[in-house]
Amino acid sequence: MTRYEPQIDLSSVSAIDVHVHIEADGHGHLSLDDELMDASAAYFKGGEPRTPTVADVAARYREIGMAAVIFTVDSTTATGHPAISSEDIATEAAEHADVLIPFGSVDPRSGADAVKRATVLVEDYGVRGFKFHPSLQGFAPNEPQYQPLWGAIEELGVPALFHTGQNGIGAGLPGGRGIKLRYSNPILLDDVAADFPGLTVILAHPSVPWQAEAISMATHKSNVFIDLSGWRPKYFPPELVKAARGMLNHKVLFGTDYPLITPERWLSDFDEFGLDEGPREKILKTNAASVLGLTD
Repeated sequence: MTRYEPQIDLSSVSAIDVHVHIEADGHGHLSLDDELMDASAAYFKGGEPRTPTVADVAARYREIGMAAVIFTVDSTTATGHPAISSEDIATEAAEHADVLIPFGSVDPRSGADAVKRATVLVEDYGVRGFKFHPSLQGFAPNEPQYQPLWGAIEELGVPALFHTGQNGIGAGLPGGRGIKLRYSNPILLDDVAADFPGLTVILAHPSVPWQAEAISMATHKSNVFIDLSGWRPKYFPPELVKAARGMLNHKVLFGTDYPLITPERWLSDFDEFGLDEGPREKILKTNAASVLGLTD
């Protein structure tokens, strides 16, 4: 095993995409079952291959001169579908450390095992943060039983990125396949950010229908950030556009949700914002570089 250490030359990349999914491993194992994969693909109507591997993502982002934060989601308890290995993702990312930054994922509902695994992923494998999807993983992040996990991640000194808002996984299926949107209300994470002030909390996606809550949290708490993935910018809620252009320019992070949205597609919309170079570079690169500990 080679421990991941970042080798990203910030001067040579135009952007850091903080939200990229690894949907398949080298053995053909997928991150979700076929029904959920198909529903997600239909919801996003993307044109890219739906199941990129680590090597696929590395080649794609190296070609366009960007870095990418990569991860899977461990929802084993909630879905009964075995997760792609975060350990393998980190090990493979070490071979592409010039463009990739691995996050880990642990199943919060596995209790003490999640805490132990999170520690191993950071200390032994070098992951630079964690991805959680409360709706898919079936848990409310402000419930007391998950506090040991947030405390451990805070102590490890890496950020935690949480899906918030509307959910493409299960969209259009009867009952949404049992996936509950309320777990992805960002206000549940206000408790986490307040109780663990040393933990960087990233609210992934425009948090529709709870965008105001997300903006309030990022305004109120220095340890709360928003990533802009999962929606094309031309569809962003107006209040998010206003905040990103103004008072939260230092708190928002470029992200795509690749392979569901491509960097080119996202940036073509973002260019219409007409931002000056300074604010634009903050959103595309420097805010993320700071959050990820890539700057001195």
